[in-house]
Amino acid sequence: MPAVRPTKKQKLLLEYIESFIAEHGYSPSYREIMNGVGYTSVATVALHINNLVKRGHLIKRENSARSLEPTKAVVEQASAAVSTQDSAWLFSVIEQRLKNLETTFDAKNVDELYVLIGSVKVLGFYDQAIAYITTLKQIEEVARAQ
Repeated sequence: MPAVRPTKKQKLLLEYIESFIAEHGYSPSYREIMNGVGYTSVATVALHINNLVKRGHLIKRENSARSLEPTKAVVEQASAAVSTQDSAWLFSVIEQRLKNLETTFDAKNVDELYVLIGSVKVLGFYDQAIAYITTLKQIEEVARAQ
């Protein structure tokens, strides 16, 4: 596994390369990467590619066009889903905080809950996030009425 995680821009570049390969069956050219990611210079693409190669996130054959390949570690890292155990832990934390909020209302805790619920949504649990937001809004309404 690569020792250094990619930066946000490098991660965006890696994701573009992976999706391009998945769609076309071969690596994109530097110019295609430039256009696809929104860079204004092929030199910027080359700089990021070379850094990703040095960091161990990409493999590139010298003097070979369209030879970029993400390493296995990057592909595995990108495809790693949230485990059932992790999501269950997150749900239990949110549910416990909602119960605590019902007894002791605190605006700071409300903000933290919105962040946690947002993470549930980002992880793809939309229905659960909507249910939590509904519950949180009900608690807020009761607190305002008091």
